[in-house]
Amino acid sequence: MGFSDAIKRCFSRYTQFQGRAARPEYWWFALFVLVVTAAARILGDVVNAITALVTILPSIAVGVRRLHDTGRSGFWLLLWLVPIVGWIVVLIFLVERGSPGPNEYGPPDA
Repeated sequence: MGFSDAIKRCFSRYTQFQGRAARPEYWWFALFVLVVTAAARILGDVVNAITALVTILPSIAVGVRRLHDTGRSGFWLLLWLVPIVGWIVVLIFLVERGSPGPNEYGPPDA
């Protein structure tokens, strides 16, 4: 999956919290959000706030689907609320390779 495909898929599935998201889908979208947020901060507070509102739900949804790909519940994403230790644990979960075959959250995404 390429950069533009990942962006399209994440924005088209922004309310879908079931299913799975492969590593490329998650990390391409994370890169997109990082770049857009950096540009929005330069452009001002209003643009930054709008960018945050537009990207928050798709970011959470793809994060939950990414955790599903590793065989974990999306509730593990709440560890982001625990400073440092929680961030490291969630980052490790997001970097892990997904289950090769179907798991309780469905078949792997192509």
